[in-house]
Parts: sequence; structure tokens; C-alpha cells
Amino acid sequence: MTRADGSEHQHMYMMYVDESGDTGLVGSRTRYFSLSGLVVHESRWRDLISTLIAFKKTMRAVHGLPVRGEIHASEFINKRPFALPRYTRLAILRNSLDELAKLNYISITNVVVDKQGKPANYDVFEKAWLTLFQRFENTLLFANFPGAHRNDQGVVFTDATSGMKLLRLVRRMAVYNNIPYNGAHGVGARNLPITRIVEDPHGKDSAESVPIQMCDVVAYFLSQRLAPNSYIRSKGAQLYFDRLDPVLNKRASRTNPLGIVML
Repeated sequence: MTRADGSEHQHMYMMYVDESGDTGLVGSRTRYFSLSGLVVHESRWRDLISTLIAFKKTMRAVHGLPVRGEIHASEFINKRPFALPRYTRLAILRNSLDELAKLNYISITNVVVDKQGKPANYDVFEKAWLTLFQRFENTLLFANFPGAHRNDQGVVFTDATSGMKLLRLVRRMAVYNNIPYNGAHGVGARNLPITRIVEDPHGKDSAESVPIQMCDVVAYFLSQRLAPNSYIRSKGAQLYFDRLDPVLNKRASRTNPLGIVML
């Protein structure tokens, strides 16, 4: 949109992010740390929220899930929330993925750190988030998100647990962002500060944010695709992540057919 003075009016892409696994290298129970970022343009944000609330109401009608009940994938599999049987909880998670896959105005970017064989000084948290932010920045720059809105900015919403470390990382990237390259003139690195992501990441209570709950489900099944637990394997659910194929940001990786960035 152009203003009367000829300048471009800035609009916003919003990225909701959640994680699966932990960032520990020593004594960790998880080999993989996964981040999933769901991106929606502000012009479709209300559509997304309305759709997800309607979905929660359907889950209440069909499965007895309270509308305000938080969908938390690992708890749904490993505990017994809302006194629902386990197969019902798995069905709700599968339905969540199928609901997202229908939304042609969203895009989901996925980053995984395989902690096996990483050096002791490898910062799992920083590498994963840095990579996700860089993919968000690049996709904004090249207008590759649904809607192809050019010159738009981005803002990030995360589960509130990410905290100060994430804040410091983003502020640093706005000043110093060392990007390695391997080109015709040799190998090196250059400083490309992020310019499209505005404001600090906003921490939100996942219980109050259905988009973050959806990211939790995505990140969980991203991890389960790589290292399924016995229950997921027994139900043939290790490929549930692939149901998201229509909405995956496949430009994020040149080597992975689902666009998953493997670190």
C-alpha cells in the first residue's frame, strides 16, 4: 500500500515459534532440538485465530477437549490431561496438523539441531534460533511468504520460556550478524545485520496462545520424525509431520525435500 506522500506503508508478518527437545549436549535425553516457526501475514491473522478457535470448538464437540484446554503434544502423549484416552489425544494432535495443512496463507519454517557429534562448546540454543531468524529475515527480504508482500517487516512471538538469552541474541543480530559464504571468490564471512525483524521477541504464555500451541505440535512431530518414541512408532505416527507438506517453507533448505534445516 502506498501513502499519499508516495512512501510505502509497512505491514507485518508474524512468526509464532515453539521448540521440542532440550538444548543440553551432555546427559541430555534428546538427540534433537527442534524449532518450528509458523508465519502469517497480519492481513490474515484474524482469519488464523478464528479458524483455530473454531477448530478447538470442533475438538470439544468430537473429543471432549475443553476449548480453553492447552494442546501440549508431549503431555498429550506422556500424561493424561483432561482425562481423555491416549488414542483420543493422539487424534487431536493429528487433527491439529491436518487443520494447519489446509491454511494456504501460512508458512512453517523448521530447524533441527542434531546434537550427536557436536563439539563441547556448540551452543545448541543459539545456533538453532540464529538459523530460524536468518531464514525468517531472508524469506521476508525475497517476499517468499504467502501473499508475497514486499518490503514488509517481521515480528516474533515465542513461548515465554525462551527469555533473556533470546532477547540478547536478536539484539546482537541487529548489529552484528556474521554470515559465512562459499562463493566464486573463495570462502569467507560478511556482516549482514538483520533489518526486517522489528522489536524484541514477544514472550507469550502458550496456554493463552493457540498459534504457539500449534507450533508445539509441529515441533513435537518434527522431533518424532527423527527419533520416534515407542508409542508414536506403535501407532505409525512418526510421519505425521509430513501431513504439513502443503504449508512447509521448502525454500528454507536446498537439500531437504520438506525444507527442514538440519544443523
